[in-house]
Amino acid sequence: MAEIGKYNKLEIVRKADHGLYLTGESGNDILLPREYAPGHYTIGDEIEVFVYRDSEDRIIATNIKPYATVGEFAFLKVVATTNVGAFLDWGLPKDLLVPFKEQNDKMISGHSYVVYIYLDEETDRVVATTRFNKFLNHERPGLAAGQEVDLLIYKKTNLGFQAIVNNSWKGMIYENETFRTLQPGQQIKGYVKRVRPDDKIDLILQKTGYRHNDPVAEKITNYLASQGGTMDITDKSPAQVIYAKFGVSKRAFKQAIGSLYKKRLIKIEPDKITLTKA
Repeated sequence: MAEIGKYNKLEIVRKADHGLYLTGESGNDILLPREYAPGHYTIGDEIEVFVYRDSEDRIIATNIKPYATVGEFAFLKVVATTNVGAFLDWGLPKDLLVPFKEQNDKMISGHSYVVYIYLDEETDRVVATTRFNKFLNHERPGLAAGQEVDLLIYKKTNLGFQAIVNNSWKGMIYENETFRTLQPGQQIKGYVKRVRPDDKIDLILQKTGYRHNDPVAEKITNYLASQGGTMDITDKSPAQVIYAKFGVSKRAFKQAIGSLYKKRLIKIEPDKITLTKA
């Protein structure tokens, strides 16, 4: 049977004036409206479509890809608010409802929010929520320190930025380890710093360790050479300036220049760094 709110591979079983009818292993036929039908097909072909309820509450299929599907987190914009809740643009003709009871704070038209998309078992309709803690995985994460993960930034706190990790867990990037501009809705790569005894995940934006310093040191020496052997970026420079120029954290930058200094390849002064062999 076709799963509402997800992609399904369904068989074309018959043609009608208003489109094609599809079916899965069992269940009623589902209409794929004519405007979404493939240009070339044969009855019996199996095609991948997204299944959802249209504005008339009918289960239909489409080849339009929504921004996210059931079981996923997404950063979506409110296009309207009504007496039943807020409606989000999720890339389909019918907007996605966030009922009032599923809003942490009252959602505002024109603003965007991180939401979780799920199938409401009572109504059999796809809806979204900002109260998504109940949908997170609360088992101990099977993640190792240094492992690369997918992050969706969703909230700024006094400690730093909270993020959804691999569409499953909640993690934290601490303020003192944030060397680039972050904002809710950003999807970025990150790394596990550690999984705490209480199962909370500490995150970092760049791998640590001296084995990663050589490429950074090479970037620095190449930049110095291009600037005539001197630059005004030092270990006292803001982390954002360092990241903008070299794409690394301040910690990685300091490790790299420390390595170069030990090799007597650079001279470090309070307001500049100079190549000793410019």
